[in-house]
Amino acid sequence: MLFERIRNHPSHKTALRAEGVELSYGDLIRHIEDRSNQLVDVDVLGIAVDNGIDWLIWDMAALYIGIVCIPLPPFFTKDQINHSIATAGITHMVTPSGLVPTGLRRSALIPQGTTKITFTSGTTGTPKGVCLSEKAMINVAHSIHTVLGDKFVGTHASVLPLAVLLENVAGVYAGLMAGCTIHLTGLQKFGPHYQNLHEVLKTAQANSVILVPEILRALMMQVQAKGPLPDLKFIAVGGARVAPRLIAIARQLGLPVYEGYGLSECASVLSMNIPGKDKPGTAGTLLPHVTAEIRDGEIFVRHPGFLGYIGTTSDTDKTADEWFATGDIGEIDPDGFVHVTGRRKNVLITSYGRNISPEWPESVLLAQPDIYQAIVYGDDQPHLSALIVPSRTDANIKAVIETANTIFPDYAQIRDFQIVPPFSVENGCLTGNRRPKRDAILQRYLSPQLTPESSMNFYDRLVAETATARASLYHVPQLVDGLQGNISRSTYVAYLTEAYHHVKHTVPFLMTMGSRLPDSKRWLHKAIIEYLEEEEGHEEWILNDIEAAGGNRETARNAAPNLETQVMVAYNYDYIARKNPVGFLGMVFMLESTSTQIASQGADAVMSGLDLPKSAFSYLFSHGSLDIEHMKFFEQTVNKITDPDDQAAIIEVAQNAFRLFANLFAAIPHEGQRKHVA
Repeated sequence: MLFERIRNHPSHKTALRAEGVELSYGDLIRHIEDRSNQLVDVDVLGIAVDNGIDWLIWDMAALYIGIVCIPLPPFFTKDQINHSIATAGITHMVTPSGLVPTGLRRSALIPQGTTKITFTSGTTGTPKGVCLSEKAMINVAHSIHTVLGDKFVGTHASVLPLAVLLENVAGVYAGLMAGCTIHLTGLQKFGPHYQNLHEVLKTAQANSVILVPEILRALMMQVQAKGPLPDLKFIAVGGARVAPRLIAIARQLGLPVYEGYGLSECASVLSMNIPGKDKPGTAGTLLPHVTAEIRDGEIFVRHPGFLGYIGTTSDTDKTADEWFATGDIGEIDPDGFVHVTGRRKNVLITSYGRNISPEWPESVLLAQPDIYQAIVYGDDQPHLSALIVPSRTDANIKAVIETANTIFPDYAQIRDFQIVPPFSVENGCLTGNRRPKRDAILQRYLSPQLTPESSMNFYDRLVAETATARASLYHVPQLVDGLQGNISRSTYVAYLTEAYHHVKHTVPFLMTMGSRLPDSKRWLHKAIIEYLEEEEGHEEWILNDIEAAGGNRETARNAAPNLETQVMVAYNYDYIARKNPVGFLGMVFMLESTSTQIASQGADAVMSGLDLPKSAFSYLFSHGSLDIEHMKFFEQTVNKITDPDDQAAIIEVAQNAFRLFANLFAAIPHEGQRKHVA
């Protein structure tokens, strides 16, 4: 059905678009047929390349000739990839170098009729291979096209990993069935937190996109800062429960968000809300091909197309009459809307005997704009508690939780909370598709042998304890307007001039710090030397930028810095000489953490707003990318510092550095919206 639909679309219409390359529907079929000829000796195909046209042609060529295809998610570790290859017996791999034989033979444990195996790490580290039939995937794609119809045919932006069924089947297969243009962006272009998603969607003039809740919240913040995305007609969000209030806030921002529900074992989507048939707070109505019922509070699905997990000799998740137990707690209301309230295995039982799905209070917390991430816990406890990651460093989380508690009955209210650093794939707290690993998170922050303070490493403490000072910096008008591109050229040159007058001290700061370290701390010299090598000459980059922006480098070099700049420089020399040289690492933290969060974004915005060449932003662009690596090195370095006095010094200097840097920005002459003042 899929390939018949592709052949029936106008052959000249663009099917795939990526990195300036376009492929028409006519060319797509020819490429798939040509690529399938390269698969004649392949039994099991693994795909391990970034999102792009090549990924999709390999995937669809395998579907075209009916061989088993195994997409390997880019977020898998090397061990997870090796496990997947060995378990399935992948005979050939698609890598950036092309099609490569592995020397393995197809596993005898792959069920008959399997077309795709999706390996999902779930909440554990060992991937589990879900075996699916061709019919299962095409049923989902066809049903999505049926319920949405042709009025949403346009450009679909593919931003989730193609190795995830939600994008592969519900996004791409359904989109191609409908006649959409699939706009593909390599995942490396987004960065770890999808910072430039707004730009990608705007440039692509995307009409539809599929997101998980965490990425939706990131997009909402970007829309608040950068403006609406009027081309978007449909945003499907799934992967976790979404509170009605979050949907409402997103829609107030002009984002047409609709919640859905699905499972890998059911080839992705089972139900979804759509325009005209929508009930926020539910996961929508069942797709036409789906039959489901509730048994003892759990959602069961009939004939989902799930053939079993590879490597298992029996399938205990399917009953004799071919009903699949989803493991999700929920109900189907009289109007046919599916309510998913949590996972059976996550249910908390308080010491009062109350059963609570943590997803319920979490969804309410996550609907609060000031909360970015949240995990609720309280098994065997008299009340619930939460680990909270704020979305703003100056957020009053206590007040936010008090507001949320007005929604809950007494037994489900949050009585205690702890502020923690963000959960991420990198720190092992999120799965690759950005679902929380509850056990890992609770172990990390609530291990019995650790106090709340010591449950964080020192770097995490540093981040948490400087949150308020960082927020004050980020509210300075010059910085706020700069991040939106609403500053004049003279303001930009004035900022660069002050930057020159403090950056030229970075190397002397480091040398002074190194010379004053006692013998017991000489191990820090290695880190200092690395920083010295990296920072040498950066002040000259700034003078080059000043000249490229229309300023005079020698005027800037010889200018007297503002008093606020002099105070920040003097404070650091004084602290190194008079108090504790290790404390200067607090200044390093302020500069580099600020660079990673705002340098590139600010450079892009100002460059666009002032029509300046990229050569006028070498300092900002280089620091936006360089300091990401620097921060990893910095984190490793400070986590080796165990002396409480040194830790206190670093935190003290960091807090003061944020305040002093805010003063430096606030002292810069600022014309606000007058962007083109010479």
